[in-house]
Amino acid sequence: MRGTWATVAADEERYRPLYARVLGLRFVNPGGVLCFIFFEGSVALAALLALAELVTWWAVLVLPATVAVMVKLNDLVAARVVRSAALVPEQERDRFRRQMEPAVGTARVDWIRHSVPGVVVSSTPGKPLPPSLREPTPPTAP
Repeated sequence: MRGTWATVAADEERYRPLYARVLGLRFVNPGGVLCFIFFEGSVALAALLALAELVTWWAVLVLPATVAVMVKLNDLVAARVVRSAALVPEQERDRFRRQMEPAVGTARVDWIRHSVPGVVVSSTPGKPLPPSLREPTPPTAP
Protein backbone atom coordinates (compact mmCIF):
# COMPACT_ATOMS: atom_id res chain seq x y z
CA MET A 1 0.00 0.00 0.00
CA ARG A 2 1.32 3.39 -0.98
CA GLY A 3 1.29 6.51 1.18
CA THR A 4 -1.43 9.10 1.11
CA TRP A 5 0.44 11.21 -1.45
CA ALA A 6 0.58 8.50 -4.10
CA THR A 7 -1.04 9.63 -7.34
CA VAL A 8 -1.33 6.16 -8.86
CA ALA A 9 -3.83 3.76 -7.37
CA ALA A 10 -2.52 0.42 -6.15
CA ASP A 11 -4.61 -1.55 -8.63
CA GLU A 12 -3.24 0.53 -11.52
CA GLU A 13 0.35 0.10 -10.34
CA ARG A 14 0.76 -3.21 -12.17
CA TYR A 15 -0.08 -1.54 -15.52
CA ARG A 16 2.66 1.05 -15.18
CA PRO A 17 5.91 0.53 -17.13
CA LEU A 18 8.63 -1.46 -15.39
CA TYR A 19 10.98 1.54 -15.41
CA ALA A 20 8.53 3.64 -13.37
CA ARG A 21 7.83 0.78 -10.97
CA VAL A 22 11.52 0.01 -10.39
CA LEU A 23 12.29 3.66 -9.64
CA GLY A 24 9.24 3.89 -7.39
CA LEU A 25 7.93 7.03 -9.08
CA ARG A 26 4.94 8.49 -7.25
CA PHE A 27 4.33 11.90 -8.82
CA VAL A 28 5.99 11.68 -12.22
CA ASN A 29 4.02 9.22 -14.32
CA PRO A 30 5.89 8.61 -17.59
CA GLY A 31 4.21 6.52 -20.24
CA GLY A 32 5.65 3.53 -22.03
CA VAL A 33 7.27 5.53 -24.83
CA LEU A 34 8.94 7.94 -22.42
CA CYS A 35 10.22 5.07 -20.27
CA PHE A 36 11.61 3.43 -23.43
CA ILE A 37 13.41 6.67 -24.32
CA PHE A 38 14.73 7.08 -20.78
CA PHE A 39 16.23 3.61 -20.52
CA GLU A 40 16.80 2.08 -23.92
CA GLY A 41 17.51 5.47 -25.48
CA SER A 42 20.20 6.28 -22.95
CA VAL A 43 21.75 2.82 -23.40
CA ALA A 44 21.76 3.29 -27.19
CA LEU A 45 23.23 6.78 -26.90
CA ALA A 46 25.97 5.55 -24.56
CA ALA A 47 26.75 2.63 -26.89
CA LEU A 48 27.00 4.97 -29.89
CA LEU A 49 29.29 7.31 -27.98
CA ALA A 50 31.42 4.36 -26.90
CA LEU A 51 31.58 2.98 -30.46
CA ALA A 52 32.67 6.41 -31.68
CA GLU A 53 35.36 6.28 -28.98
CA LEU A 54 34.17 9.55 -27.48
CA VAL A 55 33.64 7.93 -24.07
CA THR A 56 34.76 4.72 -22.41
CA TRP A 57 32.55 1.66 -22.25
CA TRP A 58 31.69 2.49 -18.66
CA ALA A 59 29.32 5.11 -20.08
CA VAL A 60 26.97 2.31 -21.20
CA LEU A 61 26.35 1.64 -17.50
CA VAL A 62 26.76 5.14 -16.12
CA LEU A 63 24.53 7.10 -18.51
CA PRO A 64 21.31 5.07 -17.92
CA ALA A 65 21.98 5.18 -14.16
CA THR A 66 22.44 8.95 -14.33
CA VAL A 67 19.19 9.37 -16.26
CA ALA A 68 17.39 7.21 -13.69
CA VAL A 69 18.78 9.34 -10.85
CA MET A 70 17.60 12.50 -12.60
CA VAL A 71 14.10 11.06 -13.15
CA LYS A 72 13.89 10.03 -9.48
CA LEU A 73 15.16 13.46 -8.39
CA ASN A 74 12.46 15.07 -10.54
CA ASP A 75 9.88 12.88 -8.78
CA LEU A 76 11.17 13.96 -5.37
CA VAL A 77 11.02 17.63 -6.33
CA ALA A 78 7.47 17.19 -7.61
CA ALA A 79 6.54 15.58 -4.27
CA ARG A 80 7.97 18.56 -2.38
CA VAL A 81 6.04 21.01 -4.55
CA VAL A 82 2.75 19.16 -4.10
CA ARG A 83 3.21 18.90 -0.35
CA SER A 84 4.12 22.57 0.06
CA ALA A 85 1.15 23.61 -2.07
CA ALA A 86 -1.16 21.50 0.10
CA LEU A 87 0.00 23.41 3.19
CA VAL A 88 -1.22 26.74 1.82
CA PRO A 89 -4.65 27.46 3.26
CA GLU A 90 -7.56 27.75 0.88
CA GLN A 91 -8.07 31.39 1.86
CA GLU A 92 -4.54 32.27 0.73
CA ARG A 93 -5.05 30.42 -2.54
CA ASP A 94 -8.25 32.37 -3.22
CA ARG A 95 -6.53 35.66 -2.43
CA PHE A 96 -3.65 34.79 -4.74
CA ARG A 97 -6.07 33.85 -7.53
CA ARG A 98 -7.89 37.17 -7.14
CA GLN A 99 -4.62 39.08 -7.30
CA MET A 100 -3.43 37.24 -10.37
CA GLU A 101 -6.59 37.70 -12.48
CA PRO A 102 -5.70 39.45 -15.71
CA ALA A 103 -7.07 42.95 -16.23
CA VAL A 104 -8.86 43.19 -19.57
CA GLY A 105 -9.80 46.56 -20.99
CA THR A 106 -8.56 49.57 -22.87
CA ALA A 107 -6.56 52.54 -21.74
CA ARG A 108 -7.13 56.07 -23.03
CA VAL A 109 -3.98 57.70 -24.33
CA ASP A 110 -4.02 61.43 -25.01
CA TRP A 111 -2.42 62.42 -28.28
CA ILE A 112 -0.09 65.40 -28.19
CA ARG A 113 -1.11 67.54 -31.15
CA HIS A 114 2.00 69.66 -31.32
CA SER A 115 4.42 66.74 -31.38
CA VAL A 116 6.35 66.05 -34.52
CA PRO A 117 8.32 62.82 -35.01
CA GLY A 118 12.04 63.41 -34.75
CA VAL A 119 11.77 66.81 -33.06
CA VAL A 120 12.37 67.35 -29.35
CA VAL A 121 9.68 69.50 -27.73
CA SER A 122 10.65 71.43 -24.63
CA SER A 123 8.49 70.91 -21.56
CA THR A 124 9.11 74.40 -20.21
CA PRO A 125 8.02 77.25 -22.48
CA GLY A 126 10.36 80.14 -22.95
CA LYS A 127 13.49 78.22 -21.97
CA PRO A 128 15.72 77.46 -24.96
CA LEU A 129 16.96 73.93 -25.58
CA PRO A 130 20.62 73.15 -25.03
CA PRO A 131 22.72 73.27 -28.22
CA SER A 132 23.10 69.46 -28.24
CA LEU A 133 19.32 69.02 -28.59
CA ARG A 134 18.67 71.75 -31.15
CA GLU A 135 18.17 70.93 -34.79
CA PRO A 136 21.18 71.75 -36.91
CA THR A 137 20.78 74.95 -38.87
CA PRO A 138 21.51 74.82 -42.56
CA PRO A 139 24.68 76.68 -43.58
CA THR A 140 24.11 80.14 -45.00
CA ALA A 141 25.39 81.02 -48.42
CA PRO A 142 27.98 83.90 -48.58
